[in-house]
Amino acid sequence: MTFSRGLLLAVLSLLPTMGQAYELSDWDSVTEAARGQTVYWNAWGGDPRTNTYIDWAAEQVDERYGIDLEHVKVGDTGEAVTRVVAEKAAGNDDQGAVDLIWLNGENFAAMKDNDLLYGPWAEQLPHFPLTAPEQNPEVREDFTLPVEGYEAPWGRAQITFYYDSARVDEPPRSISALLDWAQAHPGRFTYPQPPAFLGTTFLKQALLALTEHREALYAPVDEADFESVTAPLWDYLDRLHPSLWREGERFPAGGPQMRQLMGDGALSLAFTFTPSAPAAAVLDYQLPPTTRSYILDDGTLGNVHFVAIPFNAQHKAGALTVANFLLSPEAQARKQDLSLWGDATVLDMSRLNSEQREAFARDGRAAESLPPPSLGETLREPHPSWIEPLEKAWRQRYGAQ
Repeated sequence: MTFSRGLLLAVLSLLPTMGQAYELSDWDSVTEAARGQTVYWNAWGGDPRTNTYIDWAAEQVDERYGIDLEHVKVGDTGEAVTRVVAEKAAGNDDQGAVDLIWLNGENFAAMKDNDLLYGPWAEQLPHFPLTAPEQNPEVREDFTLPVEGYEAPWGRAQITFYYDSARVDEPPRSISALLDWAQAHPGRFTYPQPPAFLGTTFLKQALLALTEHREALYAPVDEADFESVTAPLWDYLDRLHPSLWREGERFPAGGPQMRQLMGDGALSLAFTFTPSAPAAAVLDYQLPPTTRSYILDDGTLGNVHFVAIPFNAQHKAGALTVANFLLSPEAQARKQDLSLWGDATVLDMSRLNSEQREAFARDGRAAESLPPPSLGETLREPHPSWIEPLEKAWRQRYGAQ
């Protein structure tokens, strides 16, 4: 079989888009290899504000780098992880359907332990130094596990409680006070049903406050006496559940439903993992202007969330370019803007110039509707191995109700 010169040139012209080489030490080679790639970003799709931000990011990387960023909306990150596991089992080592994953905690641990991640790469991103990792070690740690360059930070979160000040004069300031408040105001508080992320997070928050063995939570669960460490949590929930919304026989599916119950007036007290979310919901008329936010006196759980690249991603250069863009001052400032999302930045303001810092200083309409919460102590996430046993124990005790 023979080819005409024109046909041969046409075929050769396609080769760069099929797998062009790049060197992480030469960022121009990365962005050049990324041009024309379609990056499939598996990310939670359960919040309109998050989706709107990802849509904006897609427009930007298309205009700047010629990348087609496709948001693959997942209800749980585990869906994407399962897909990568299945591909590896089938011998698919370089044609994976997932290029980028919004990841952290238990799922990061599972992927890292099973060699499902590409890397290390994160600390070679041009924008990574803007996180000032020497001063902010949390960008190098995911639920106590060293990241080691296998995922890049792109946002922060911390449990923030919020209440309707027209209904609540003084909200509870501790986990123990929450029980007293709930019993005095039956039906006005609840939490999402585990394994929903926010529900499991509530279990961890309560356990940290109640157990006498807090240090055990920062080591693998099989090194601890699970029953002894968690006994105070189950005793607490046994007393709390009869005073919850629907008497603890039903639970919200997640944070958005809990926020809706607050907006409808069914609840007077709730919590979120995005500190700016109550203010943003006021601006969107989802919560009343009497909504106020606060942090428990002893602190609340907080963490950094990341993006990672599977070992068999087809479009690694494109994924790297997107991850670097997400760390840019422009993208981080826009993400923190209440009018778009309100997710907190991972950048260190001391690493930015005055113009870049100014973009983060804009509160938009927030000051007109709700003062930003004053974040107190951030509690470290427990070791990820605790998550599944906690969820299993919860289901055994309360899941059949």
